[in-house]
Order: sequence, then C-alpha cells, then structure tokens
Amino acid sequence: MPVNLAPLDTSMLLPVPGLRIGTTMAGVRKANRRDLVVFALDEGAQVAGVFTQNRFCAAPVQVCQAHLSAGPAIRALVVNTGNANAGTGAPGLAAAQQTCNALAAIAGCSPAQVLPFSTGVIMEPLPVDRITAGLPAAWADLHAAHWADAAQGIMTTDTLPKAASRQVQIDGHTVTITGISKGAGMIRPNMATMLGFVATDAVLAPGLLQTLVREAADRSFNRITIDGDTSTNDSFVLMATGRAGHAAITTFDSPAGQALAEAVFGVAQTLAQAIVRDGEGATKFITVQIDGGRTEDECKLVAYAIAHSPLVKTAFFASDPNLGRILAAVGYAGIPDLDQALIDLHLDDVLVAQAGGRHPGYQEADGQRVMKQAEITVRVHLHRGEASATVWTCDLSHDYVSINADYRS
Repeated sequence: MPVNLAPLDTSMLLPVPGLRIGTTMAGVRKANRRDLVVFALDEGAQVAGVFTQNRFCAAPVQVCQAHLSAGPAIRALVVNTGNANAGTGAPGLAAAQQTCNALAAIAGCSPAQVLPFSTGVIMEPLPVDRITAGLPAAWADLHAAHWADAAQGIMTTDTLPKAASRQVQIDGHTVTITGISKGAGMIRPNMATMLGFVATDAVLAPGLLQTLVREAADRSFNRITIDGDTSTNDSFVLMATGRAGHAAITTFDSPAGQALAEAVFGVAQTLAQAIVRDGEGATKFITVQIDGGRTEDECKLVAYAIAHSPLVKTAFFASDPNLGRILAAVGYAGIPDLDQALIDLHLDDVLVAQAGGRHPGYQEADGQRVMKQAEITVRVHLHRGEASATVWTCDLSHDYVSINADYRS
C-alpha cells in the first residue's frame, strides 16, 4: 500500500491552455489497459527536458535528445508503457524513429517535432506495429482535461496514478501548472524521474525553460531514491504553451519569475514524493535531512549514503532501532576529513547520538516508537558549516523483492 498517498482526485487537475492529451489501449504488453499516451502542443509552445545519466540510455532518450537539439519547435509527444525500448541497439532506434514518423503524419508536423518516450521491460524489441496502429485512436481522444487518463496510461508497477496542479497569479493573470509522473522502482534518477511531464501556460522568454526544468529536477526528482538504481529511460519534460497572457518572463530573479519557479518546483516536488510514497513494497516514507555541511554536495553524499543503504532501509521496515547503521553510512559517505566526534543524529524528536556517540538520555523504546511511524525524519548534523540537503526515500521490504522477481512474468 502507498504511504499516505491518497487516490487521485481528478477534480483537482487543471487543464493547461494550449495542450491536449489523448490515450488508448494499444496492447503494447498487456491487453485491456491504457498504455499509449499522446500530447499535442499548439504552435508557439516551448519544450525542454532532462534525461538519464545512465550511459546505457534507451533509444527514445537518444531520439528525444536529438530532436530537442535539432531546433524545430516540438508539437507532439508519444509515451508507451510495457516496453522500455532499451538495450535494443540500432533496431530500437529505428523503432523509436518510426513511432515519431507515424505520429508526425497524423499531427501534420515533421518527425523532428515529435518526442518519443518508453517505459517497461528492458532489452525486448518494441512492438512498434501495435503502437503505430494505436496512434490514430489516441489522437482522436485528444482533450485538454485528460490529465488523469494520462497519469494512468504511463504507469508500470505504480499502484496509483500520480498528478498535481497549482495556479499562481502573475501580473493579474492566472497561470496554471499541471503535471504527471510515474515510477515505483529502479529509482535513483540522477537527473529527473523515470517519466515526468509538467506543463504550464506561462509566457517565458526563449532559453529560460531549460534552466527551469533542470532546477526543478534538482529540487525534486534528483532528491529521491527507492533502490539506488538509475533507469535507462529517465526523462523529465517541461512544456510552456505561452497562453496565459502576461508579459514574458525574462528572468527568474523577478517577482513573476520567482512565483512561476516556486509553483513549478512545488508540482515537481509533489510528484517526486508521490513516487517514493508508492515505492515498490514501501511501508514507510523517510525524509533524510543533513545539516551543517561545508557544501550542499557533501550533504547530499551523506543523505544518499543513508537513503541507499539496504541495512538502514531494512531496519526501518522492521521498525528495528539499529541506528548504528545510520552512523556507519555517514562514515562511508565519502567525506575524507569528516570528524566523527562532531556528529549528531536525531530520529524525529529523539536525540540518538551526540558528539559521535550514543546520547546518555537515549532509550531504545523511544527509537522504536519513531520507527513504527509511517513517516519518519532522520536528521544528521555534521557541524562543519552552514550547508544542508534533504533527500526522500522509503524502506525496503519483502514485497520489493517479490515485485521485482515477478516483474517479467
């Protein structure tokens, strides 16, 4: 069961003017489920994205990067689930391009104006004929309000669809931000998430969108981990249709730029945390907060060392306050001049360790009380400087092993 993640309230999802979405059941891997999604963008829209840093990246990632760098404005996106089209070599690249060609013919644009995305099983040929056969139905389904259908249509092992919306006022105009994401396992994005799509009708000067999508990823999807594995297909895309009617934002230092950025960051963070809450087999949502570092990067090293540790994660699953595992992770995080005699460790409100050793007032019953909670915060103070960083993760349960052992069956 997801950790404090409510079923999607579709009434809260707001259409973004200038963008329509369609879905269909193409039978990519399984029958009778939405598995093909298309996005159609009006002329004048801007698109930017960040992608996996896994060097064994999937064919659609390679095609997306090529099309985004080619120059023509993106007019359509196509997403399939059930098959990642990764580890498929030259035939996989050809299949991704064939998908773009087919959608371009329907959309009335060039193939270079289409971005393809895939998620699912790695190293199996993409059933491109099923996808191209399903595209007309998906295109015929286009509607501005189909965000919930799209959230369902991009799921794999997710148990719930993930979506969020916000609105802000900019120069007297209402600006909408809506997004969806998917992911439950193979999550240590190292740039974004497995798949995430966020759109806004804000008006931005050319060149700003790439800065915004990268910063949004760094503040949200780059702060989550479920199992420490970076997917071959990670993609996070931000679309701006420019239909809100306000004067173009030219800098994020302005009040308008700050308002938009914070709203985008909020949507991205909600989506990223939903991925952790719906992590494969997760029973607990864990915030790891590191304070007192010399730099944010060294704080993230410590945070991820804790969040990735199978020993830490299984202890949380068992509600076992074997908290020396956390101190061990701090020690091997990779800070060569770390002074263990300065380290403090809190578990929520409980001071566990102070000055590198067990706090005299710590009682194991207090640690166990906290570890039985569904939501837990681990706080480590390094006492080296003023920097801090936060990462979100989950526990590691028996069900995680079962889900991944049975994934292809």
